[in-house]
Amino acid sequence: MKVFDMDNYDNEEDAEFLGNGGDDDDDEEDEDDDDDGNDEDAEDKDGEDAKMFTSVKGLTLKEDGAKDPYVTLDDSVDDAEELEEMMIAKSDNLILCAKTEDDISHVEIYLYEGEEDNLFVHHDIMLPSFPLSLEWLNYDVHNKGQGKGSFVAIGTFDPEIEIWDLDTIDVSYPSLILGGNSNPTEALGTGKKKRRSKKPSDLYHVDAVMCLAWNKLHPSLLASGSADTTIKLWDLGSSTPEVAIRSFNNHKNKVQGLAWNPTEGQVLLSGGYDKQAHIFDTRTPTSVLSFKLTADVECLKWDPLHPERFVVSTEDGVVKCFDGRQPTSPIFTIHAHDGAVSGLDISSLVDGLIVTGSSDKATKIWNTKDTTAIKCLASKDLQVGKVYSASFSPDDDLIVGVAGSNGNLVVWNLDGNASVRRAVKGADAGPSKRKEVTVIQDDGGEDDDFAEGGEGDDGMEEDE
Repeated sequence: MKVFDMDNYDNEEDAEFLGNGGDDDDDEEDEDDDDDGNDEDAEDKDGEDAKMFTSVKGLTLKEDGAKDPYVTLDDSVDDAEELEEMMIAKSDNLILCAKTEDDISHVEIYLYEGEEDNLFVHHDIMLPSFPLSLEWLNYDVHNKGQGKGSFVAIGTFDPEIEIWDLDTIDVSYPSLILGGNSNPTEALGTGKKKRRSKKPSDLYHVDAVMCLAWNKLHPSLLASGSADTTIKLWDLGSSTPEVAIRSFNNHKNKVQGLAWNPTEGQVLLSGGYDKQAHIFDTRTPTSVLSFKLTADVECLKWDPLHPERFVVSTEDGVVKCFDGRQPTSPIFTIHAHDGAVSGLDISSLVDGLIVTGSSDKATKIWNTKDTTAIKCLASKDLQVGKVYSASFSPDDDLIVGVAGSNGNLVVWNLDGNASVRRAVKGADAGPSKRKEVTVIQDDGGEDDDFAEGGEGDDGMEEDE
């Protein structure tokens, strides 16, 4: 403090260079001496300054890798805590969501801990274009299927299909790009992106990829539907997986939905904006069964417990069930919503249990086991905006994930709804101890208005 005269540092009139201790007159005399060529005092001063700074502790240079004795933080504790947070238990559920916010697109991998009613983003992947469709793959594209992996295929406004590795944190580039070159015979990864012709091709898409379907019975096969009106079949295990092996032209407008039959691995179901659904054998595509609909297709699913049936939802709010062997009249028809039914799924564990979500912002649960007396078990506005997606958990018959235009993901625990619980588990089933609706927590660790939501919150479950 003495050397630098810090007490007078802010006093402009008395401030002196390095706290010399002199006054203005002394400074002028020093300057005059310098002008006369007498700089001996200046040299002495420079030497004192250099000595002063080298004597300050903590500024000594250390060899690479040497530990600083003045840093006492233990980084290993933070690393261990961070590693523990990233661990995924066998009882955890993972949910994939494609999301665009402020013109930035990414895929978020949510982790849902059912027992703790906890939902959070585990990690995410940045995308170069607006996402339109997602499909999870239990197929290791790095090793041509030699072993299992966790990957996601993503369709966007671009004509390419990107496949990303979900087991790698902070991954910066997709593991594989299907149809990602205007000349598909050239190897990818050259760093040069060529302009693609809009002329239809049998080898790749030329417009946005709107739907994807992975074949669980033949894990190397992936089907894609596009706004270019074509359906492409890709073999991920081939030597040139970026080139489509088959192309189908069953539709006259954009292809909106695809689904492989759960027991007949070569049979593919498709639906489009031409108000039609088709069933065809991908080995002999000339044999096609067609189903006429009242509006453009939004979603379609095979019934996992009745694989000869499929359910399709349309833009006019209608849900129809057909027998794939008899394309005459539907098994049942539900006027489910006032808007387009853009979310649809069928439970793989409970016979006849269907979830629908719509642009009218409602999510509904239906019991269709008795096709002559279909009943709406529950209807709820989950505050996700217009519902874009609704899916049952594959290993929990009463857990549904719902997402919509607000950019929010909600987990709906149907065991907390009396009507659904009685229909599935019987009249004697006791109430669930978990919250009915779980949302992602904010920074304060508190859920939104649904935190304490229970049965009959919207006053509609019991009536319907």
